[in-house]
Amino acid sequence: MVTSASPTTDSLAPSPGAGSTVSAEEGGVAYENDVDLLSPNRNLAPITARCDGRGRLTVGGSLLSDLVRTHGTPLYVLDEATLRATCRAYRQALAEHYPGEALALYASKANSSLAITALVASEGLGLDAVSAGELLTALEGGMPADRIVLHGNNKSAEELQLAIDRGVTVVLDNWNDIELLTRLAASRPRPVRLLVRFTPGIECHTHDYIRTGHLDSKFGFDPDQLEPVLRHLAACPWAWLDGLHAHIGSQIFELEPHRDLAGVMADALALARSLGHPCGDLNVGGGLGIRYVGSDDPPSIQEWVRVVAGAVAEACRQRQLALPRLLCEPGRSLVATAGLTLYTVGSRKEIPGLRTYLAVDGGMSDNPRPITYQSLYTAVMADRPLAEGTETVTVAGKHCESGDVLLHDVRLPAATPGDVLTVFATGAYNASMGSNYNRIPRPAAVLVRDGVAELVQRREQPEDLLRYDVLPARLRPVI
Repeated sequence: MVTSASPTTDSLAPSPGAGSTVSAEEGGVAYENDVDLLSPNRNLAPITARCDGRGRLTVGGSLLSDLVRTHGTPLYVLDEATLRATCRAYRQALAEHYPGEALALYASKANSSLAITALVASEGLGLDAVSAGELLTALEGGMPADRIVLHGNNKSAEELQLAIDRGVTVVLDNWNDIELLTRLAASRPRPVRLLVRFTPGIECHTHDYIRTGHLDSKFGFDPDQLEPVLRHLAACPWAWLDGLHAHIGSQIFELEPHRDLAGVMADALALARSLGHPCGDLNVGGGLGIRYVGSDDPPSIQEWVRVVAGAVAEACRQRQLALPRLLCEPGRSLVATAGLTLYTVGSRKEIPGLRTYLAVDGGMSDNPRPITYQSLYTAVMADRPLAEGTETVTVAGKHCESGDVLLHDVRLPAATPGDVLTVFATGAYNASMGSNYNRIPRPAAVLVRDGVAELVQRREQPEDLLRYDVLPARLRPVI
């Protein structure tokens, strides 16, 4: 049986060396000093999480149960301080550990919104997008076009046209990209800025669905295609090859695969430059994991950057290559810990000798990761975060699907209808992978900072789901 973290004080305690823990102190409850403020990916909860004098959980100075009374549930909550701290951790680590220019690009597939884009842009990061929707969100959110790259293994002509019209760098994933750009960009006065993505053939220990660096992948050119692609682009007047891209997966706790990646990419960089391409950028992707449950122990952002930056610099030194600008693409590790989701407890079903189900008013439509990846989370009761767990329950969603379970067999204090459940580390791939399954509206989202909660995503209403339906005249009911 797959189990999720038990939401007790012990489950909030850090693994050795870092992490977040909540403990009593004068004036209420707050983080102990060992919380990793410099690398929020190693904490279970946002860095501003506190308990007030009555033991109720606050984030960003906002009482979570008050947010529920104002905005309802399910509710996504994003802590601005945690997001900004993570952006700065990447920016500062790159400046400290890489001897050349560097830029972190937010992988916006993790959570794309105008507010998040604006925050990330204000912190000096760039962004990667994989669709017209993500690209427009980035541009409207204030991200400069020269700090955006467009990914995708099946880009449409419309998406490519938008990118080249706005001056966005295009990541070539396959020959179809090249054929479409040949038609779209041939008559343009200035060449299109490009990166070429290739599969480096490096395995890492993560879920099969989120491994993208091995050879059997839908992403990127195979290694034996790289030289023909580079030779072809050298003869295309519309193409300006800024650099190369590779990515080895997601939610990775290992560092050795990133060292291996540096050598593979440096060889490719040497090949590209030998064929006349400027290739000033080397994009190593992202993939750093976060702490979802107490047993997780991901590397810190500083450690990850130190290893990646050192490996790239050393690989270039060994090959006598001028240092490229180092790009990386953190997504989950940038935004996940900043987010949490609030639910209201509803029905209860006890199966004697087997299991007790506790239902909440959300589920797989606002968090599809448990049913998709068997992902684990840590949860507490919003107004009793330090209460001892007195029963083992399985937290189920409200959808018409037996697999709609958010947390398996977790210890919680006795809960009654109306109680508010807090699930941590939901800032990545929850809203962005959500759906309207069972025609359930999408949640609202609020940004919290210094005791102020600002709405950044309106809650959908049931009537909103009819907006794009078209009922043929012949099927209209006769009144």
